[in-house]
Amino acid sequence: MSVKYISKASGLRGTVNVPGDKSISHRAVMLGSIALGTTEITHFLEGADCLATIGCFRKMGVEIEQKPKSILVHGKGLRGLCAPDGVLDVGNSGTTTRLLSGILCGQTFTSVLSGDESLNSRPMGRIITPLGNMGAAVTSVNGSGCAPLKIEPGTIHGIHYESPVASAQVKSAVLLAGLYADSETSVTEPALSRNHTELMLQSFGAALTATMHPDGRATATVAPCRELYGQQIDVPGDISSAAYFIAAGLTVPGSELLIKNVGINFTRAGFLKACQNMGADITLKNETIQSGEPRADILVKPSRLHGTVIEGDLIPSLIDEIPVIAVMAACAEGTTVIRDAAELKVKETDRIQTVTENLRAMGAHITPTEDGMVIEGGRVLKGASIESHMDHRIAMSFAVAGLSAEGETQIHNSQCVDVSYPTFWETIESLH
Repeated sequence: MSVKYISKASGLRGTVNVPGDKSISHRAVMLGSIALGTTEITHFLEGADCLATIGCFRKMGVEIEQKPKSILVHGKGLRGLCAPDGVLDVGNSGTTTRLLSGILCGQTFTSVLSGDESLNSRPMGRIITPLGNMGAAVTSVNGSGCAPLKIEPGTIHGIHYESPVASAQVKSAVLLAGLYADSETSVTEPALSRNHTELMLQSFGAALTATMHPDGRATATVAPCRELYGQQIDVPGDISSAAYFIAAGLTVPGSELLIKNVGINFTRAGFLKACQNMGADITLKNETIQSGEPRADILVKPSRLHGTVIEGDLIPSLIDEIPVIAVMAACAEGTTVIRDAAELKVKETDRIQTVTENLRAMGAHITPTEDGMVIEGGRVLKGASIESHMDHRIAMSFAVAGLSAEGETQIHNSQCVDVSYPTFWETIESLH
């Protein structure tokens, strides 16, 4: 077990280059592997989760080269994967598990997906049900609705799935299975979740359309596909990783941070909107679009934050950033209400519970609710012993809290940040 010690900072200054976007890195390897030709991926996130995705496809016969500045995926085509010799190890990656399940439904061999203890306790019924409706044979080996998952060959039929939740992982699993279906496949969500899968499928040559409905629902439709074709993909910086430095720049007096080349896709940039609603001093510079994904440099200065309400359609675009938003809310004036975020319960930890217990340990006033939390800001945070529960977003969020807290903060099991930001601790130290 590793422990990191965080002390109150007098100011953070400098330029930050955050790792590549985790969601896009996963999808680039997956689609590159089932495309014809070579896909070159630059600024790939070499964290444990994305490396698990590489490991799974290598086990199915895909040659993947890890160069100093790029990843080369030599695709096997839509139906060219080989039966793996043994279980596909997904590590701690829910994205790998759920999206890969959609791809495996269309293969001619049986496969088993399994991960670590945390991964194998997360609910998979949300993908088992729609994939089963498509004719796929996906079963929970232990009958628990969780991994390990066994996926057997089947005839895949196109469906129109009304998803009860706005989840990019559920949507992506169904759309990826739809590539192998006998007719069109559609997914309608109650609100638009991150759309990286749709953008990337289009760039690889799939016939995909996306529709926003007047009531806020969103539908993505994909046609059966003969082949996908390799692409060049430059992965933008991960806004979820940038969020910790944005929050630190806003809450630590005397700071000025420039976070470079951050993805600002509107389905992911709800965090920036929430910050602005709290009175944040944030400036976007050098906005461009590459590989279909908008990006910008983000300049952050300390701000007098105030409480806000975060709910509804905004939630899917910032679900991973809610722990650090809660930290910002504790440092702000007034009350912040977060609702419609029951999805937090099925992440690496129950993040409603883990955020509550750790903020209370630091002296904050927070009340958990069934689908979120209420934080009354204005109290001085105090250094505390923080248990990450091996959740990378909890560890990084409370590192930010420690930078503005009185006394020393200890982050236990701090190595868990490696899944999404292997150089996080070094980056923090370089800004003092």
